Amino acid sequence: MFSIGPADGFIEAALNARAIRQDLISSNIANIATPGYRPRDIHFEGVLAQQAQQQFGHANARAKLPLAQSAPGHLQPPEQRAQKPVLFYRDGHMARNDGNSVDLDVESSELAKNGVMYEALTAIYQKRRAIFHAVIDSGRNL
Repeated sequence: MFSIGPADGFIEAALNARAIRQDLISSNIANIATPGYRPRDIHFEGVLAQQAQQQFGHANARAKLPLAQSAPGHLQPPEQRAQKPVLFYRDGHMARNDGNSVDLDVESSELAKNGVMYEALTAIYQKRRAIFHAVIDSGRNL
């Protein structure tokens, strides 16, 4: 992924967590007829809080972007740290006689909500990238 600062690592982590959540919700819907199946989900906010702490440091500290160079004129790629989301069972819904507690209405609304958030994150990333390219292009015209 194209990165111009710590916010891009945060956006990337959010996109990855949203993709994992999309897969989990789809799996829940696919297993709606599986006896004993319990719907699974991730703590999305927890993943983002971890990533924000990692990317920006302490919440009250001012974020600084240090420039790391391996040689004059060469930039090092940002350090990649994969965050593993914590899975949990989304209980609280009445289980049917077969023990399955998947609620299609809940899963459908969560799927739609997750899709909208994923689209918003991709729009943010594309806008940041477009701004960066506009700055580079304007420098060429000088």
